[in-house]
Amino acid sequence: MIFDPTIALYGSIMAVIWGIYTYRHRRVEQKSLAIKAAAVEAGLTEPASLHPSIDPSLCLGCGNCTKVCPEGDILGIIRGKVELVEPTHCIGHGACAAACPTGAITLVFGTAKRGIDLPRVGPDFQTNVPGIFIAGELGGMGLIRNAVTQGRQAVDSIRKMGGLGQPGQLDLVIVGAGPAGLAGALAAKSHGLRYTVIEQDDLGGTVFKYPRGKIVMTAPAVLPIVGQVNFRETTKESLLAFWKDIETKYQLNVRYREQVVSIESTGRGFAVTTNAGTERATAILLAIGRRGTPRKLDVPGEDLPKVVYQLIDAEQYKERHVLVVGGGDSALEAAGTIAEQPGTTVTLSYRSEAFSRAKLKNRERVDRMSKTGEMQVLLSSKVRSITADAVDIEWNGELHRFRNDAVIICAGGILPTEFLKSAGIEMETKYGTV
Repeated sequence: MIFDPTIALYGSIMAVIWGIYTYRHRRVEQKSLAIKAAAVEAGLTEPASLHPSIDPSLCLGCGNCTKVCPEGDILGIIRGKVELVEPTHCIGHGACAAACPTGAITLVFGTAKRGIDLPRVGPDFQTNVPGIFIAGELGGMGLIRNAVTQGRQAVDSIRKMGGLGQPGQLDLVIVGAGPAGLAGALAAKSHGLRYTVIEQDDLGGTVFKYPRGKIVMTAPAVLPIVGQVNFRETTKESLLAFWKDIETKYQLNVRYREQVVSIESTGRGFAVTTNAGTERATAILLAIGRRGTPRKLDVPGEDLPKVVYQLIDAEQYKERHVLVVGGGDSALEAAGTIAEQPGTTVTLSYRSEAFSRAKLKNRERVDRMSKTGEMQVLLSSKVRSITADAVDIEWNGELHRFRNDAVIICAGGILPTEFLKSAGIEMETKYGTV
């Protein structure tokens, strides 16, 4: 047998390439396994809303989907197949499904273990109640770009309805001034519809409730009249300022601090009753969030002005005694951010024995601050009463009184399910289906 140095050289090169590939592949897999294990340990295994479902029989393990996700390591490759390794971080961007060359990824709502209740909505965003439409987070689309697109498309469907232009009533009432609602308002204005927007809080909807300075991930979107908006990464303040400029420039008709109480059919449209009166309209666009109204503790003193249900600006709590109630990411993030303010005393109260619903980095941050004395953590505790200058908390079987200037309750929200049902809108539970 004749020795061929050229073949030997090529063989050596291929061996090196294969070794590098194998090494990198193992590192990627180890990283994915570690992320998945951390999520399982924290109990964060159920995605909040729209997310990818991977068919392993079609997956090639090429990794295209893992590279295009703008949220980071949501997907990972384990044993040659793609898996959802950090489910709770997924926001349903959908870039993974578009990047898959074999169609192995389908975007679905809910899982076999945990269903998600969503209103029945048709391709035109109309519910089972003719004339009532839904867009944005309430329909499962929390991503800003998707919400904007749905708000625009829903109004495009509404303008084709019959019965518009009736005397004595508006063509459209939009409920909610978040991304979907504002896009709907711009679309209504561009089509010459008579409309109004009713918002129970402030401009921006869910984005308004983010902590000060929080980064909001967005993607290019097309706003009616305005055109393409090329945000990639921005702050809450910048995004709200941008929307405020649009509201002012195009003179959008938005009514703030007004809450919708009921929606009733009139035969010619709907009567929308709010805490300020009744508005009549041919069509309704519900562009509200899924969080609904804040869940309260139902304890004496909860109606005091010092009690709020989301963190807006941590700096306002500087040099004050603050109680944060809750065990999710919003509670831990609020407590950690406030504890960093000069001279602030923070107590974090949670009814369970561990922060099993929070992300690892938030749990590590709270644990670190607890050990350094920057924060007092009371697990297995319950707030019993709130006074002007103190709070009473049951902890370890005893009632303790803490000096207090402010209370932030992050106990989640009551879904607007009953409100939707009262309007005749049917709900359906998704168990890992489209």
